[in-house]
Amino acid sequence: MDFIRGIKYNLQGFALALKTPRLLLLGLLRFVVMVLITILSAGLILAYHQELINLIWTRPDTAWLVWLWVVVDWLVTVLLIGITVVLAYLLSQILFSVLIMDLMSRITEKLVTGAARAPEGASLFQQFFFLVKQEIPRAVIPILITLVFMLIGWLTPLGPVISLLASAAVIVFLAWDATDLTPARRLRPFSERFRFLIKTLPFHLGFGLLFLVPLVNILFLSFAPVGATLYYLKRHSGESVKSLNS
Repeated sequence: MDFIRGIKYNLQGFALALKTPRLLLLGLLRFVVMVLITILSAGLILAYHQELINLIWTRPDTAWLVWLWVVVDWLVTVLLIGITVVLAYLLSQILFSVLIMDLMSRITEKLVTGAARAPEGASLFQQFFFLVKQEIPRAVIPILITLVFMLIGWLTPLGPVISLLASAAVIVFLAWDATDLTPARRLRPFSERFRFLIKTLPFHLGFGLLFLVPLVNILFLSFAPVGATLYYLKRHSGESVKSLNS
């Protein structure tokens, strides 16, 4: 079953990364980058939240309005932190993580096949620029879909169902962000890679399921390129990964 296979590949990639020093270092580096950028961004919001709320609504003098102002103050702050976390993730993903993820994918492919395949006639700079360009829709689409689901949930009585659908959509796209590394490095067209996602939705849903586990989800997300590359090589290249388990 593809759903179960997705979970297994995520765990298998995580296990391989733990016993491969270069993969372990890169995964931890990605983890630290995401956490640091998120903390710094949220910290700036908390440090200047008073100034930000004053731009929206100056503190009133009436006593009963002060309570309403305080509620609005913290609601706006929480909203701004949420937006900041999302933007921080996008920033770290596009500017830093895409390079780290690609290196992890290349190392994994070399471990499996003996060499990391690359398109002929394309320089490393061209490949990296292509990966960064492709990372934008891969990172932005899940956010947009989540916002659409949230809006639908607010406007309809189907909130719980919409929340489940939103979570499923997010983890599918996060999983695809990892499985798309190898074909993107080989400069496959975006339409071809998107069709691959549609055809393998159960696998991506299973692969991304671990991203919902509190506390450890960011670790699985950091090492996801390893298991995703193993899966892509097995499915598309017919490469055996048995030697990795020996």
